[in-house]
Amino acid sequence: MKRKIIWIAPLAVLAIVFFVWFGGWAVMHLWNWLLPPLFGWRLITFWQALALLVLCRILFGNWGHGGHRSDFRWRMRERWERRWGKMTPEEREQFLQKWGSRCGFDVPAGGTPGGGS
Repeated sequence: MKRKIIWIAPLAVLAIVFFVWFGGWAVMHLWNWLLPPLFGWRLITFWQALALLVLCRILFGNWGHGGHRSDFRWRMRERWERRWGKMTPEEREQFLQKWGSRCGFDVPAGGTPGGGS
């Protein structure tokens, strides 16, 4: 087991370095290929591309928290399905009509949220 770890640790470090380098390289080349001709923006360096990649990860990524956001969505979905299951058909129809008018669309009779049957 320890012999396997001896080989995996350096390979993992090399893989991380490679993916960081490749990510910065890809962002730099995509930016420099697309944005200066389209919008007249300046070319960026590798380090600026890497910083942009990190900034996007901070703003839009979840940093490997095991899908924290999807867990929230899953819990909300389960909660909604429990509520929906307890409603009578009349309550469901009333709910769909109410929210359909709020959202600006017409719900067909006997319809379900999401368009399924």
